[in-house]
Amino acid sequence: MKKKAVAAMLIMCMAVSAAACGKSSDTEKTTTETTDTKDSEDSEKDSTDTDTKEAASSEGKRLVSVKDVSKYVTIGEYKGLKLTRTSQTVTDDDVQAEINYDLKDNGTEVQDGTVENGDTVTINFTGTIDGKEFDGGSAEDYELVVGDGEMIDGFEDGIVGMKSGETKELDLTFPDDYYEESVAGKAVVFKVTLQKFTRPAELTDEWVAENTEYKTVDEYREAVKKQLEDTAVQTADYGLYSDAWNKVQAASEIKDYPKEDVDAAKKSYQELNEKYVKDAGMEMADFLESQGMSEEDYESECQQYAESKVEQNLIVQGIMDAEGLSIDDEETQNLKDDLIEEYGFTSIDEMIALYGEQEVNESLALLRVERFIVDNANVTEVAGDDADAVDEGYDLKMEDGAEYTIEAGDDAEDKAAAEDTDTADDTDEVAEE
Repeated sequence: MKKKAVAAMLIMCMAVSAAACGKSSDTEKTTTETTDTKDSEDSEKDSTDTDTKEAASSEGKRLVSVKDVSKYVTIGEYKGLKLTRTSQTVTDDDVQAEINYDLKDNGTEVQDGTVENGDTVTINFTGTIDGKEFDGGSAEDYELVVGDGEMIDGFEDGIVGMKSGETKELDLTFPDDYYEESVAGKAVVFKVTLQKFTRPAELTDEWVAENTEYKTVDEYREAVKKQLEDTAVQTADYGLYSDAWNKVQAASEIKDYPKEDVDAAKKSYQELNEKYVKDAGMEMADFLESQGMSEEDYESECQQYAESKVEQNLIVQGIMDAEGLSIDDEETQNLKDDLIEEYGFTSIDEMIALYGEQEVNESLALLRVERFIVDNANVTEVAGDDADAVDEGYDLKMEDGAEYTIEAGDDAEDKAAAEDTDTADDTDEVAEE
């Protein structure tokens, strides 16, 4: 896992581009092919340089240095794909949960009184088994919401009734099926000190008027519902676009990589990594050592990232060339607003200043191609719990020949469940469930 830490910690380097890093088998295959074809590289260099110059002079802004991407990639089918757009229904419980979050976020510290369920506490605790501390059983300034069931049985109940500054020992037992086998089923004593706690605000018209742009609870509740519904639509769209791109990328085959593009992407990635590490007050060598990575590991990571980025650019550019699309066309320009909003910038110039023009152009081009693929796809709309209110099987025609089919009832729910992937949430604290 440590070898993936650079990609995780330096995620900002990839924040704009959607290049995927993780196709190790493809990378190894391509590296072998690149080595095998090195002898012929010099003989092709002149023609490649010519392609590059022609591309720069006649095609305007491009994502790759070569004019004919077919020499480097075979692009999979990208028209007429069968896709699914899964939309989730916003329930009253969803709305209340969002409101509860706001109330907790605007809670007031309780100076006098004792902890109740729903309060957010800040605690220090030390866990011991047979009188000895154990790894992961202690923490300082640990924050949790009492009653959320984050800790093992009895832990949160033991905090209820405590006062700020109070220290208490909790005699508990880890469950027999606890995920950390070394402590499963064992008796444990947690010494807990309550530093402070806050209580959620009370939802009233007065609170709404003071803390939101609305005047009444009803207005606020409707606004929260509308916001969640907008987010649900956006999430469904993003999932659809991502699925569309992933299908095309998976069906495409890289023959070779333009060396100039890979070198440029690799250099850019390394420079950004060095910048972020330096901003963190470290030297790259020290950082790599702290992550258990050798120079060779890091070099391989950078190479894989660069090749993945170039692969994306080759496919995107190839589709744009074939369909007469451009990062300067009107529709792509309209996507700038979406990109600015998604990343929280005030203007495209501000984004370019941070990430660079090439990164921004790559993101715009990918968005443009994703939308083109979806506009030319057969999309099945899978609704949530309210799907039975929709007439089963009617079609919605969209621009560029796209076709939507609405599915309802049990079939829709079954498909949604089949596509849902649950991810286990690991934790560093052994006291947590």
